[in-house]
Amino acid sequence: MASPQEEVRPWPALWALVVGFFMILVDSTIVSVATPSILADFGTDVGSVIWVTSAYLLAYAVPLLVTGRLGDRIGPKKMYLTGLTVFTLASLWCGLTNSIAMLIVARVVQGLGASMVTPQTMAVITRIFPPDQRGKAMSLWGATAGVAVLVGPILGGVLVDGLGWQWIFFVNVPVGVIGFVLAMRLVPDLPTQKHKFDLLGVALSTVGLFLLVFGIQEGQKHNWDQTVWLMIIAGVVIIGLFVLWQARNRNEPLLPLALFRDRNFSLANVAITTVGFAVTAMAIPLMLYAQVVRGLSPTKAALLLAPMAIISGALAPFVGRLVDTTPPRYIAGFGLACNVVAMTWLSQIISPDLPIWQLLLPMALMGVANGFMWAPIGSTATRNLPMHQAGAGAGVYNTTRQVGAVLGSAGIAALMEARLAHYLPGMSGSVGGEGAASGGKLPEVAQQGFSDAMAQSLLLPASVLVIGLIAALCFAKPVRRQPPAAAAASGDREGLRG
Repeated sequence: MASPQEEVRPWPALWALVVGFFMILVDSTIVSVATPSILADFGTDVGSVIWVTSAYLLAYAVPLLVTGRLGDRIGPKKMYLTGLTVFTLASLWCGLTNSIAMLIVARVVQGLGASMVTPQTMAVITRIFPPDQRGKAMSLWGATAGVAVLVGPILGGVLVDGLGWQWIFFVNVPVGVIGFVLAMRLVPDLPTQKHKFDLLGVALSTVGLFLLVFGIQEGQKHNWDQTVWLMIIAGVVIIGLFVLWQARNRNEPLLPLALFRDRNFSLANVAITTVGFAVTAMAIPLMLYAQVVRGLSPTKAALLLAPMAIISGALAPFVGRLVDTTPPRYIAGFGLACNVVAMTWLSQIISPDLPIWQLLLPMALMGVANGFMWAPIGSTATRNLPMHQAGAGAGVYNTTRQVGAVLGSAGIAALMEARLAHYLPGMSGSVGGEGAASGGKLPEVAQQGFSDAMAQSLLLPASVLVIGLIAALCFAKPVRRQPPAAAAASGDREGLRG
């Protein structure tokens, strides 16, 4: 067990956890910019290469409820170190593979490792930081999440152009080793509780989420046929049975439904689902437009996201102080509103001959949005959680974010396909992927139609973010808990008055 001295050093522990958390989130987006290189190297089809990303996303999203609860049972530090080890070794495996099938299998293992790590970061924040300091801690967590999602494509472009696609995985190995050593030394061993493990809940949640996510992810590929819809419906039904079982289970449910009695926890989960949706959905049409219409290299296209990453990171300390002193509905509401405006703005200006600098203006506004969204939503979700349910709550929160990302990927793909069919009838719906893979631009006659399709697709994430904005504006003002000393002094004063 950790010594008392270790227990009272929350900031070094958080910085140690951030290393692994950042690496895992970067891997959620880093592969997208390497897709053409992987496709050319293995000589395979686009559908197979897409599974390199999809397999990771599925393996990451599906177990999150389970791994969050496991952290409560065996300890978040042990779970984090185990997940980081699995993730790092799987990254090495990914870089050494010589077939597309083996790469997909390695990505599944990598996603499982990531699912073990992510819930533990929020659980540790909830358990080692007092409520009046969690805002600053969550600002660091939020900045890490926001910047990592944006840095992924930029880092991927640089590594692919300079060293080859294998290095987007090899780079994780030294980072993983450093993260393991830091976490071993700086993260305290927190008390655990002997829980009965809800095996039926594990089975229902895993099968239900897998069917739902798999159906959504494969829907576009199979033209949303009957099999896809049966999988999605079956997933929804099984998740419904899971919720019913959680309500009836009087022992140790996997998902304590009492968490949702807290208004802010429920609303924060709605908000983060829309953020996950929008962040994933926004990047796809933007990257296709930049490479296929404007002819930018993967690195130059990814650099369009640089203003978001820089501004979001720079705002983190300022927003962290605000979160501890200002009602979160104002901070998160401002960030979400900025994002709605930025995406709508972007959708109105995209065209084949738009000066690149004009794209950077809404990108900068998205940086402001990201700086103000992540920390207040995260701290609002976890502020009132009981300590023994921190892992369960973090698992729910991260699951909703990841499922939002899956929905964003599937939704934007369906809308892009529909708009391309409208503006470019007779052309293949995969024209964008083929153009990027060949390293060339679309014929000039097709550029306007393609630009219009991508621009209009951006209205989908903007619309979904409006739901998140409404949820954030409905956050209740958090109760400010007094530090123990202050509470004792207050009690003494009341006693004297009596």
